[in-house]
Amino acid sequence: MINEAIVLAGGFGTRLKQVVEDLPKPMAAINGKPFLEYQFDFLKRYKIERIVLSVGYRADMIMDYFRDNYRDMDIVYAVEKEPLGTGGGVVNAFKMIRNDAAFVLNGDSIFDIDLHEFCNYYIEKEADACMALKYLDAGERYGRVEINDSYRVTAFIEKNSSSGKGYINGGIYIIAKGFQQYSGLKGNFSLEKDFFEEHSGSKVIFGIPFDSYFIDIGIPEEFQRAQHEFTRFKY
Repeated sequence: MINEAIVLAGGFGTRLKQVVEDLPKPMAAINGKPFLEYQFDFLKRYKIERIVLSVGYRADMIMDYFRDNYRDMDIVYAVEKEPLGTGGGVVNAFKMIRNDAAFVLNGDSIFDIDLHEFCNYYIEKEADACMALKYLDAGERYGRVEINDSYRVTAFIEKNSSSGKGYINGGIYIIAKGFQQYSGLKGNFSLEKDFFEEHSGSKVIFGIPFDSYFIDIGIPEEFQRAQHEFTRFKY
């Protein structure tokens, strides 16, 4: 079982500025505590022992709050000296990962999947990477991910008003350490577009569907919804 996780917590939270103070998006308060605490509680449930936080904007606020431990999980920080994008942030964080692969999570969403089951798929498929997928009837905000009968990712459909129903990227991945080396990626790049979308045909990338609770607090409407729904997260 994979016991390390990278959490991408360097976002500006631009779309949330009208409802939260000037702080990193993952530190937005849901029922009195930072969103990141809910993510950490989720990871603790699956016996994650070590978390690498990829931080940039207002990194000091996150570091002062969590320091180096949360519920007996070690926390270390991969600090971006300049914006690296989601992909560059993962590459920077992987320098601190000790094992051959790690879970990677977006710091502004929760997808309440079974991480043990997800890991089993990753091992069984002998994948370079896996992404957790959520089926939505309206995927306009996210775009779609298409897979074949064996769960191999075959295509990505850009987000637009006609995206329609289908699988979306749920923001949880398992990625092999060193993925950027065999993809030729470096610097500031997008994990989603420059790695997953560009290399889905040449790399062994699988999308695993889960019918689990999902929320992305990146817009004010979803941030407010979380205030009502997060009472269920009592790990």
